[in-house]
Parts: sequence; structure tokens; C-alpha cells
Amino acid sequence: MNARHPAVTDIPHYVAGARFAGSATRSQTVTNPATGAVTGQVPLANAADVDAAVAAAQAAFPAWSDTPPIRRARVMFKFLELVNQHKDELAHAITAEHGKVFTDAQGEVARGIDIIEFACGIPQLLKGDFTDQVSTGMDNWTIRQPLGVVAGITPFNFPVMVPMWMFPVAIAAGNTFVLKPSPTDPTPSLMIADLLKQAGLPDGVFNVVHGDKEAVDALLVHPDVKAISFVGSTPIANYIYETGAHHGKRVQALGGAKNHMVVMPDADLDQAVDALVGAAYGSAGERCMAISVAVLVGDVAEKIMPKLIERTKTLKVLNGTNLAAEMGPIVTAAAHTRISGYIDAGQAEGAQLLVDGRGFDAKQAGEGCEGGFWMGGTLFDHVTTDMKIYKEEIFGPVLSCVRVADFGEAVKLINDHEFGNGTSCFTRDGNVAREFARRIQVGMVGINVPIPVPMAWQGFGGWKKSLFGDMHAYGEEGVRFYTKQKSIMQRWPESIGKGAEFVMPTAK
Repeated sequence: MNARHPAVTDIPHYVAGARFAGSATRSQTVTNPATGAVTGQVPLANAADVDAAVAAAQAAFPAWSDTPPIRRARVMFKFLELVNQHKDELAHAITAEHGKVFTDAQGEVARGIDIIEFACGIPQLLKGDFTDQVSTGMDNWTIRQPLGVVAGITPFNFPVMVPMWMFPVAIAAGNTFVLKPSPTDPTPSLMIADLLKQAGLPDGVFNVVHGDKEAVDALLVHPDVKAISFVGSTPIANYIYETGAHHGKRVQALGGAKNHMVVMPDADLDQAVDALVGAAYGSAGERCMAISVAVLVGDVAEKIMPKLIERTKTLKVLNGTNLAAEMGPIVTAAAHTRISGYIDAGQAEGAQLLVDGRGFDAKQAGEGCEGGFWMGGTLFDHVTTDMKIYKEEIFGPVLSCVRVADFGEAVKLINDHEFGNGTSCFTRDGNVAREFARRIQVGMVGINVPIPVPMAWQGFGGWKKSLFGDMHAYGEEGVRFYTKQKSIMQRWPESIGKGAEFVMPTAK
């Protein structure tokens, strides 16, 4: 067990409608990234703790799945009301444990609220199809039914929004849920659990177990867990997908990204600079939809680089509680070290380092920030496709600029990358925009939109090594992921002819 720190908050699991200490002997500290101060201690669940959460969910499933969808929707409507009432409290909790600026945290909660609103329409979303008289005296219809106990494994970078990509749809559809959030910023998960209970959700329908790989593995092999939804890095997503599928589970695993933004010669350069800075350095680059590569076409590079350099140097890197902040700290000391290593690698491989965020003075971030995990924005130019900083996801405030001769080269560059999560193109040319949207091999595309995260009713997901599984998160695909279709054919004795039938039903 880690050494106990004085004056820290114990952050327990949540099982069967109540706080749950569990039996695990390992724990992890929770830290404020802005100050470096330890603020909490979170247990790391063992298999027995996971068993307890799954058992609670399994016990709650029969009654909850049999609850009419309209009544499940009413619980979600009440939950929506409560989240709206407490949205700033959730945002403050995000800032305190993740470090992102408060306004960005508010935006995260708002996008989570979108999904709750979508889930409130579950009676309509669960409607099946009906065909009268598919054969003489026979009707056929389909219904969608819940799977059972489902689990979500979520990352540190969106401790409210990403879980809300999962559990509102899953629960509204009649499943029961076990959430395994990141132990880096676990408090919002407990706040969500409390709000769900206040909304009238029966005990055991929503459970939280904190942990690391031991807890994840326990969920992956548990016979009573029917589906796993995961968001994180590609190597782990691949592991989640293969292990879960091997154990007979439905798996939706969203992996990593290397998102490009193409800047065409006709683009408004000031708008492009604003887009690049916001998308590359917002949330300290700790987004799977962050723009980490600027693809500069033709003579754009010479025109845009002075503007990018100046804007990167003047980025307002402050404590996230400061409303003037544009970027907060890196989430952990380990992440800071990892990102610094990528910057070292970029220099060693010959990229031109124009702005080095490693030299940021933490005293500039605000009072008491000297112990935090601070870094400014970093800007590279003349990056090539064989460099580590181009090929790998950095997940930090590092923007790499690649120069290409024309639009065709830009498209090929993006399509050749192993990731296909998000991309963007800035242009005034409608034909370029159309061709880009059609030809690019990426799951989420923005035209003059730098972070094209789909709305709640559309669904989120990339291509290639950015998604393992067949269905995207939330939206109608989320409903399909968390339900199974049943087809029913029916006829009555009066319409059945005499004699045995030796063929399948046919239209006759």
C-alpha cells in the first residue's frame, strides 16, 4: 500500500447504492496537478471487489430491465435536472483532479449533458419494426432488449463526459452498469453516482469500482459482464478488444489518434491559427481529438509560421481556476516526463523546435503552483513522417508542422497514417472540402471545424487503429451496442393449415 498522506480524502468504491471500502490492500494517491499537492487516496480494486460490484448489478438487472422504458426515461430526466443543477460542482472537481481550465471543464460537462438528453428519448430509440401479413395469417416484428451487466472503462482526460458516453444510454436501455474510471481523477464518478441515486435510480443499477489493470482484467473475464466499452490508448484498446472478445463479450474499444489539420492556401490564416492553437493546446493536448499535426499546403507555411510562433509563445498557461487561462497543467508528473521525452526525440531526429514548452516557469501559472506539473505549448516545424513525434500519439501540448506540396499529398499523408480518429481541413473552396470529406480515411471529419466531435445523436468513433469493434459510441449505434435484437414471428391456430410443414416460413 502507498504511504498514507495526512489530510487527504478517502475516495471509496460505490456498490449497491452505497460507498464501499472493498477488500483490496493497494491504493493510489490523487493529486492536484496545478500544485502537486496530494488531495485524495483511492483504492485499487481486486477481483473480489469487482465481483461485489458485478453481483450488485446482476441482482438489480431483472427488475430494472423489466421496468417500462418510459419509467426508465423519467429517472434519466430527473438525473438530467440534477446534473444541470450541479454542473459547476462537477466542473470544479474535474479541474481539481485533472487540471484542465474551468471553462473547458464546463464544456466537458455540457457535452455529457447532451448524451443524457439523448438517452431521455429511449422509448422512441427502442422501438422495433413490425410487418403485417409477412405470410398468410403470420406477422413478424422485432424488439430490442438489454444485454445484462455491462461495464465501462474510462480514461483520465474526460472523467465526466466519457463515462456519460456510455452509462446513460446503457442504463436507459435497461442494462445495469459497472464503471471503472481512471484512478487519476476519480471524484466525479462518485458525484455522478450520488446524483443518480437522488434521481431515483434503484441500488445496484450503477456501480463504481476504482482500479488499475487488475480491476480491468477482472471485468474482462467475468462471466456475468456481457459488454465492455473502453476509451484509451491503442495498445490497451487492442488488448481490451481481444481479451473481451475471447471471453465472449461484446466490445467497443476506442483507441488512440494522430489528428491532422490541413491548411489550404486559400484558408483564412488567422482563423486557422486560432483553430490550431485551440485544438493543439486546449486541455494541454490531452484529448483524443486534439490536433497534433498541422499539414501546411504549398506556400502556407511561410505565411502562417510567424503567427503560430507568436500565438504559441503568448499562450495563457495558468491555474485552471483562473478564468483567463487557456491551458492548465499536465495531468501527472509521469505524463510530464513522457511528453518531455517526445520533445527530446523530435530534436534528436532533426525536427526544428521553434517553441519549447519545457522551459515554462511554474511561478507564472499562479500562486502555489511551484510544485505543479507545468509545461507551455511546444511547436515543431519541418517534421517528417519517419519521426517518432509524427508517428506516435504524444497526448500533450505539442504541435508538429508538416509541409506538403499540394492537396493530393496532404490526403495521402493522412490516409497512410495508422490512426484514423479525427481530421480537419481549412479552406474556402467547396470542391476541396467535398473531396476531402469523401476521400479521407478517417472516422470524424471537420471542414473549417478543428475538433469535429459529433453531437449526441450522431455517434463518436474513428477508423483504422483508432477503433476496435463494430459500433461507435453513443447515438443510435450506442443503443444498438447496448441492446440485442429479437425477431418474433406469430400466427394463430385458425390460420394454420393442416399437415406438417417441411420448409421455412415463406411469403405465400
